[in-house]
Amino acid sequence: MKTIIAGNWKMNLTVAQSIALAANVVTQANAALQSGALNADDVEIVLAPTALALYPVAETVRGSLVSVSGQNSYFEEKGAFTGEVSNGLLGAAGAQYCLVGHSERRQLFGETDEWVAKKTKALLDGGLTPIVCIGETLEERERNQTMDVVSRQLRAVLSVLNEDEAASMVLAYEPIWAIGTGRTASPEQAQEVHANLREVITRHSGSFVADRLRIQYGGSVKPANAADLLSQPDINGALVGGASLDAESFLAIITAS
Repeated sequence: MKTIIAGNWKMNLTVAQSIALAANVVTQANAALQSGALNADDVEIVLAPTALALYPVAETVRGSLVSVSGQNSYFEEKGAFTGEVSNGLLGAAGAQYCLVGHSERRQLFGETDEWVAKKTKALLDGGLTPIVCIGETLEERERNQTMDVVSRQLRAVLSVLNEDEAASMVLAYEPIWAIGTGRTASPEQAQEVHANLREVITRHSGSFVADRLRIQYGGSVKPANAADLLSQPDINGALVGGASLDAESFLAIITAS
């Protein structure tokens, strides 16, 4: 199973800054390939710039090991939906992936489990790979509700997908209490949730899906903790926030895989 490392730039960087960072990531990835520190058969690299920077970043990384992702999408293909971006527009701009259901979208913009499921299905129908984010708050973890919460979020998505669709998406477990806080789930904590998620997938969609669906960990992933997290058997990659805004840090996480 190929590891997938994605950098979510969130609402950061101008277009010019995004192009410069993307070019730096490509340069360093190429150098790592040549030195043997990176094997193209083992890892996928994905960058998620702002919508304004998506097309120029896609052009910058064209022909390299790096792919591009949207940060958000709408499930309708076109129409009177001011401010939204469809999967068709994302694909035409060069995206191969799109984040769905990030905790900031759920918490700040009120996206529901059902909304996330509809977006996921629309992306797959449009030929893009969704990176579906799930995760619990600190309060929910302290109440021992982690698996109840993430299982509910996961089942909502699985319920609208067939086996092939479910196996082709990427799942990202991001405990909300660890996003941008400097706090990180220990490798053992993250592995426990990932293993339980794979059991949920097996029960809901079967072993075909569970054996193929990649599950990333996200939440203050840094060069210092990446190797320990990525060495866990059910962690198949990382969704990186702040550390992806620095090419050297991001590449250190990639090579740690």
